[in-house]
Amino acid sequence: MATLLRKIGLIRLHDRDTEDPKHHQGSLKGTKGNQKNNKHCQTANDTNILSTPEIKARKLDQQGKDKEKPGKEAKEKQQQQQQQQQQQTGGGGNKSTGASSVPALAPHRHHCTQVRTRRLMKELQEIRRLGDNFITVELVEDNLFDWNVKLHQVDKDSALWQDMKETSTEFILLNVTFPDNFPFSPPFMRVLTPRLENGYVLDGGAICMELLTPRGWSSAYTVEAVMRQFAASLVKGQGRICRKAGKSKKAFSRKEAEATFKSLVKTHEKYGWVSPPVSDG
Repeated sequence: MATLLRKIGLIRLHDRDTEDPKHHQGSLKGTKGNQKNNKHCQTANDTNILSTPEIKARKLDQQGKDKEKPGKEAKEKQQQQQQQQQQQTGGGGNKSTGASSVPALAPHRHHCTQVRTRRLMKELQEIRRLGDNFITVELVEDNLFDWNVKLHQVDKDSALWQDMKETSTEFILLNVTFPDNFPFSPPFMRVLTPRLENGYVLDGGAICMELLTPRGWSSAYTVEAVMRQFAASLVKGQGRICRKAGKSKKAFSRKEAEATFKSLVKTHEKYGWVSPPVSDG
């Protein structure tokens, strides 16, 4: 029995030693091939998985996002650069233009204001020095550029002077406002009281005088000279104090006076100015 077991062990050892090595290598190759096939299947499976529409769409989205990122960054950089340029050129330009234009205008306005102020202060002093009490001036709410002028005298041989005596009218009150560029532009003058008829006094108290228009005005004219001319035109135009019931109490309106004056200026610019005949006074 022992000998039989020994023989069986020897046979197994012999079979192991006599086993074909090629067969063994083939088996190894088979396993390697299986491994390779397995690997190929994995890659194939991978490619099959990546080739699905969802994954492709994800990849395309990711690629698009990757492309958009530098595009957005470039746009943001361009916008930042444009903003910086605008701040340097535009904003700076505004500052420079503001610094160049505003000071350029400010001295001009300041100069005009100084010229107007000096001129009106001088005229006020000269009017106060008048000994004939021809006119007197009151500032409206202490505004140097807004005057109420009282005309105390007209031709004593005129019907208007007689009306003033009969109605106990001591003066004819006018309002005179001076524009920013006075004395290079004429003042606006209108009658306040009493309500006058004729004498080149129109609706609202507007005064039809060529020298009060830009075309007829001269910077050499003084307020006193303008008032004397107005007093003469009242007489030449046969001005009278309105005594009609109701109408005489109706006050003149500045708005109406301005509209009337603009209208008459346009009319005279179109047809010219005509001097009244000598027979009118």
